[in-house]
Amino acid sequence: MELYAGIDLHSNNSVIVVLDTSDRVVYQKRLPNNREAIIGALNACGPIVSVAVESTFNWYWLVDALEDASYDVKLVNVAAVKQYDGLKHSGDFSDARHLAHLMRLGILPTGYIYPREGRALRDLLRKRGQMVRGRTTQILSMQNLLARNLGTQTSGNELKRWQAIDIEELDLLPEQRLAIASNLAVMRCLDAQIKVLEAAILEQARLLPAFQALLSVSGIGKVLALTIALETGDIARFDGPGNFASYARVVDSRRESNGKKKGEGNAKCGNKHLAWAFVEAAHFAVRYDEQIKRWYQKKAAKTLQVVAIKAVAHKLARACYHILKTGEVFDVTRAFS
Repeated sequence: MELYAGIDLHSNNSVIVVLDTSDRVVYQKRLPNNREAIIGALNACGPIVSVAVESTFNWYWLVDALEDASYDVKLVNVAAVKQYDGLKHSGDFSDARHLAHLMRLGILPTGYIYPREGRALRDLLRKRGQMVRGRTTQILSMQNLLARNLGTQTSGNELKRWQAIDIEELDLLPEQRLAIASNLAVMRCLDAQIKVLEAAILEQARLLPAFQALLSVSGIGKVLALTIALETGDIARFDGPGNFASYARVVDSRRESNGKKKGEGNAKCGNKHLAWAFVEAAHFAVRYDEQIKRWYQKKAAKTLQVVAIKAVAHKLARACYHILKTGEVFDVTRAFS
């Protein structure tokens, strides 16, 4: 008898429902998030064809444990799963049963299970991004305080060079000077940690063929190449450049019928880190590559600048797909003819 399991994963427990080929519930129970307890419960049910696990924030440990136990695991794309609209009541057990039901029918929306050996490096790069955003928060806080109390505009680069004597010379109250000193101290602490992370990430990234290939693309430096390589994972999972560009959020989500706009799709469906990387690369490419700059200016003359930048990002994403697929060096004349 073939069995199908659905797991509704939470922060401290998991709801398991196992169905047979007739959609009859063979087993259902809420268990603590414990590897041995969950694997033991599934083993006791009999041969299970596949196990569906929700792609929540904490799926790593459970998917790894199931794969180690030789189960065929499906990571559920929760944003694409739809419940029956006529339901009056739903809960954890009905959600888990619904996942198993969709999997049995072969219509379960699934996501990519990023290989565990690459997750740590990718997440370390995301941690660097979090710290960079924190550093920017400190700089903006200092700039706002100075503008609010002194009416002055101070660049971020200038603030980074400030010392204690520079703060003491400001025509501010002691509490305000203390606030700036605190921001500056946190900013420098974050700077130090960012450098430590960058050194560790680059040491491993130099061994990645994808990283070296992406460095040839206009507008893409070390950080952006790292982001694109690590967030993309296996390029073979994308059927074509259009699929990759869609995943990177650099395509229009507009829906049309008979030449008229009928709404928009989910513009946030995809990878936000890739979206940031390609838009950043587009800005740098427009600034430093003359051919891309001319292409952008022609596009911007016909539409909005933000749309033109997104168009450059789209072309860069398609070019990166071919580079990651074939290992070829970037050719600006082919991408921006």
